[in-house]
Amino acid sequence: MTVSLEQLQRCHVAVDLGAARTRVYVKGLGLVVDEPSVAAVNTRTGSLIAVGALAEQMTGRTPEYIRVARPVSGGTVVDIEMAQRMLRHLLGDKLRRQLRRKPRLRAAACTPHEADPLAQRATVETLVGLGARRVELVDTLIAAAVGCGLPVEQPTATMIMVCGAATTQIAVLSLGSIVTAVRIPVGGNAIDEAIIQYLRQHHELLLPSQSVRPLQLALHGNGIQLTGPALTDIHGRDVATGLARTVQVDTAAVRQAIHTPLTAVLDGVGKVLRDCPPDLVADLADRGIMMVGGSALLPGLDQMLRGATGMPVHIAERPDVCSVLGLGAMLDGKIQPMVLNPLAG
Repeated sequence: MTVSLEQLQRCHVAVDLGAARTRVYVKGLGLVVDEPSVAAVNTRTGSLIAVGALAEQMTGRTPEYIRVARPVSGGTVVDIEMAQRMLRHLLGDKLRRQLRRKPRLRAAACTPHEADPLAQRATVETLVGLGARRVELVDTLIAAAVGCGLPVEQPTATMIMVCGAATTQIAVLSLGSIVTAVRIPVGGNAIDEAIIQYLRQHHELLLPSQSVRPLQLALHGNGIQLTGPALTDIHGRDVATGLARTVQVDTAAVRQAIHTPLTAVLDGVGKVLRDCPPDLVADLADRGIMMVGGSALLPGLDQMLRGATGMPVHIAERPDVCSVLGLGAMLDGKIQPMVLNPLAG
């Protein structure tokens, strides 16, 4: 963490701009925004039509003059102006007036591990455009670890996996810092895409964009293991005719398609463990891996990790909001650094 806890305690608002959802925590009020990172724009007039959940429902259902935009990709702001407009509407007039009363509004934001300077600058500019005089950046891995209650400040190893929509971040933490970490460009979206491609190639079926995630959960039954129904009925559109069609899909084959992107995640876990000092790996054998992020709720992912690593795997109580709650805990002063008394020489 490049910023001190003392600096974070001076912040008034914490923002987690994710590829899937945007979350805002206001000091004294708690979590005030938890909406999809989506905005719908009228391309003829440039006006904003909808943001959040309503805009997400419009995906794939709009006339040609309405564009559904996603201003955040992989935890990085790719369209600063649209991100600012989206945040303004998500916060609402009342809350924005309340924040404007602060004489020197300070904000804190999560950034992906090893985010490049341009990505960090885009996040800062987005919040400065909303009135923040100063923006503090915190690594998502540390914020998430604090949010799910891991003893980050202690001299013991804790391993965290942040399963996002576009990326998966894995790290070993000790003494409030990252010992070793890796960021993999595979997340929940890649798993969705694997299902879409399998159905297109093997069944010539196109799925509605809104149905992928519910289908993904339904196919797994009791998890990624070979359990549950052998066949599943799936409704979609025929690639050739464009007509609605229902096909019976072999769930075992779909599970196999999903395993392909998850292999990269397992490789990332192995790399982090190989780069970790032996003493810390010994700690992890008892503590295991803590999973956070929206994609951590994928049924059976924890069992697969447990089988591949032989370590205990836990899912946080509220995995999807751990990062912003961790930032909020730092803002509220609930996290105290471990004080090391200098030895008398």
